[in-house]
Amino acid sequence: MILFCDTSALLKLYIVETGSEVVKGWVTKAEAVAVCRVAWAEAHAALSRRAREVSEDAPVIEQAKAALARDWPHYLVMEVDQMLVERAGDYADTFALRGYDSIQLAAAFETGRIAQLPVCFACFDMRLNKAAGILGMTCM
Repeated sequence: MILFCDTSALLKLYIVETGSEVVKGWVTKAEAVAVCRVAWAEAHAALSRRAREVSEDAPVIEQAKAALARDWPHYLVMEVDQMLVERAGDYADTFALRGYDSIQLAAAFETGRIAQLPVCFACFDMRLNKAAGILGMTCM
């Protein structure tokens, strides 16, 4: 089984918050963990915003960024290309998703198509999980 983590799930591996232990458990059961290339930028944006908003968290945020950088080469990183963004555009229309959410969903779908293995979609957004389920992915 491939675990595809959208950014909401990926961040829970680096910042202790509700759901962190659950995501870590999923990771230990997965054969591989996949992410979309855009998750890097989304994760850094979210972490930096938290450091700005809660200045006492800044040292922990820097540690989280460093840990993400160490782990990144171990993830199966799905690239964003024209085919993927066209599929994402279709998903944005079909499921009423925001742009990057539709890209994450398209990347997860493409992961399963390429690998020919089941993809479990790890996400903490109900609309996105519903769309993933309609596309045949198991939602964690």
